[in-house]
Amino acid sequence: MIKVAFCDDDVAMLNQISVLLERYRAEYNKEITYVVFHNPLDLLAEIEKGMQLDILFLDVIMPGENGIDAAKEIRRYNSNVKIIFLTSSAEYAVQSYTVRACYYQLKPIGEEQFFSLMDSVISECKKEQNHSLILRCKNEIVRIELNKLEYCEVIGRTLFFHLENGKVLESVGRLDELDHQLKEYSNFLRVHRSFLVNMDYVQSISAKVVTMASLVKIPLPRGKYMKIKNDYLEYAFDRKKVFYHE
Repeated sequence: MIKVAFCDDDVAMLNQISVLLERYRAEYNKEITYVVFHNPLDLLAEIEKGMQLDILFLDVIMPGENGIDAAKEIRRYNSNVKIIFLTSSAEYAVQSYTVRACYYQLKPIGEEQFFSLMDSVISECKKEQNHSLILRCKNEIVRIELNKLEYCEVIGRTLFFHLENGKVLESVGRLDELDHQLKEYSNFLRVHRSFLVNMDYVQSISAKVVTMASLVKIPLPRGKYMKIKNDYLEYAFDRKKVFYHE
């Protein structure tokens, strides 16, 4: 299900774009829900409460707070929502890149333009969703790409997601549930009751520890070395990452 929001102080524009989305949803049989906002403050209030969005159509010039400033606030809570600016002026096009906007669309927007825009942004959403994980962190909702997740550890009831760039994200959860969720991805291996690793980042395995690309050493439980080593080698051979010589 794709979740879309429109935010514009122009009621006529909101009505027009809502009609376009209804047509798009019907013609392509897409599972899409949407909500409309007449000002950015109401939109921000809902996002702060935890509302999740995949796509946001945001007017640039609005009373009180312009769309660029609103987008900066939104990025504090959701780093992955696809933002599409709608405006009658190209004046803010350069600034739109500072908040990682996907598109900058001049008004008015016709059906053909809207349908093409939706095709492109939904394709991007699905591509990310197929190989990503959504985390509800303390102050934001974050989508992380699984190929950038080096390893995950659990301490108490908190999961710590260690990314390749050194960033660590915290989320409440259980490692058992995460392990089950990632079973379809062959590169993740539970090496310890408290650690789940991405084998693409494994540097070496010894009898006592798994050393990751970041040089973090993850302890191996007693008696598990052979199984962990064999699981890793099976994966590595499948991916042609290891060459074995007799």
